Amino acid sequence: MANNMILEKLLGVKERFEEVGRLITEPDIIADMKKYVRLNKEYKELEPIVEAYKNYKNVISNIDSAREILSSEKDPEMREMAKAELDELTDKLPAMEEEIKMLLLPTDPEDEKNAIVEIRAGTGGDEASIFAGDLFRMYSKYCDDKKWKVEVNTVTEGTVGGYKEIVFTISGAGVYGIMKYESGVHRVQRVPQTETQGRVHTSAATVAVLPEADEFDVEVKQEDIRKDTYCSSGPGGQSVNTTYSAIRLTHIPSGIVVTCQDEKSQLKNLDRAMKELRTRLYNLEYQKYLDEISSKRKTMVSTGDRSAKIRTYNYPQGRVTDHRINLTMYNLESVINGNIQELIDKLQMAENAERLKESNL
Repeated sequence: MANNMILEKLLGVKERFEEVGRLITEPDIIADMKKYVRLNKEYKELEPIVEAYKNYKNVISNIDSAREILSSEKDPEMREMAKAELDELTDKLPAMEEEIKMLLLPTDPEDEKNAIVEIRAGTGGDEASIFAGDLFRMYSKYCDDKKWKVEVNTVTEGTVGGYKEIVFTISGAGVYGIMKYESGVHRVQRVPQTETQGRVHTSAATVAVLPEADEFDVEVKQEDIRKDTYCSSGPGGQSVNTTYSAIRLTHIPSGIVVTCQDEKSQLKNLDRAMKELRTRLYNLEYQKYLDEISSKRKTMVSTGDRSAKIRTYNYPQGRVTDHRINLTMYNLESVINGNIQELIDKLQMAENAERLKESNL
């Protein structure tokens, strides 16, 4: 990238950064909480780009100074020092420019949010439920490693183990920006526990990852909600099936229904159910954004049709294949035990490469 082009883009970011810095101190902005939260978020996102601008501008200035010394200085020692500095800074410049290109790429505004994840057993009967349980365990171990918090909202258990459906919230820094790559159909090829002939079967489970909406993202009118309470089911001690702690919320205009059950806290269940309801309503609009992006992007890494087959876990060969980027790895046991970071890193790299092409940076 030509120096003048990158400096021009960075200068525009710096001017916006200073403008936002002024806006968040104005009384009318502070009084409008929704606008204040949005501008504060933008300020924090622009800060590292402005810092990169300062460093980049400093390196460009030092390169110019070193060249000036070489063109005018007669002292051999000074010339040698200037040449060494010029060589070092010139070598440093390409890496800085690549880093800045990535910083200048527009980020998905949802990436920093928590995520609500739902795993549903698909084709394959009991084996699909068992596989859904394997996926939940895989994500739980990954979240433990990332120090993220996992809270189960609702569960429907499979008849021989695993889950027909499980919905849970993951809380932490930048959760959705990482977990969004897991949305889609996951397929498993193995000999099921229920198979007596030793034949390999193919089963599937669907994973949907939604950015958790907060109260500033979507307004839900209480008169549009019907609330029902019922007895919890599943593990949980004496309060299960004896107290009406479980919550079912029905959003009448859209027909969306969410349920949440904890051991005994109705208030906690109601809070989680409201978060999930806001998230599902918000995602009706957010999906339009995903569809627009996916129509332009070939890799479809983190966007588009959530019913698309994205990954196959083949037990007989110990391999994992991600179909979006044609990546095959022979470390299935490690992956199914939560070590999915390498997969996510490669998916992010593929998407960023395509986004760079789109941006013409």
